[in-house]
Amino acid sequence: MVKTLHFSTVIDAKPQRVWDTMLQPDTYRIWTAEFAPGSYYEGSWNKGESIRFLSPEGGGMLSEIAESRPPEFISIKHVGYIKKDGVPDTTSDEIKSWAPAYENYTLSPVGASTEVKVACDVTPDFEEYMNTTWPKALAKLKAVCESLA
Repeated sequence: MVKTLHFSTVIDAKPQRVWDTMLQPDTYRIWTAEFAPGSYYEGSWNKGESIRFLSPEGGGMLSEIAESRPPEFISIKHVGYIKKDGVPDTTSDEIKSWAPAYENYTLSPVGASTEVKVACDVTPDFEEYMNTTWPKALAKLKAVCESLA
């Protein structure tokens, strides 16, 4: 059973700065290191495009961009795993038990700052991890954005 978790933070930077920092390869690696040190992505943030979220070992998530409205909203549709040998899995019973799962980011101006809201679908086995890790990742994103502002 998939559950949607919600997280938010206010960052002292304009939405475009937050958007760029969140998605550019170098700064993406910094704030997502809270989830997996060395994590990165391959692909495009454009609507309808495929994107892979990978660990240094090569495993990760196979996803597509369901919606992209810079610098306001992005929706990531997770459709499967990528095994450490690089082979995608989108059809196993494990995947069918949760896919698709969405990860949505909404950026809203609040004066000279930006509120970042995250809605993330998770299975029960990842709920505690996400509840612990998302606040750390958003704090890191905030720190990186504000250091660049």
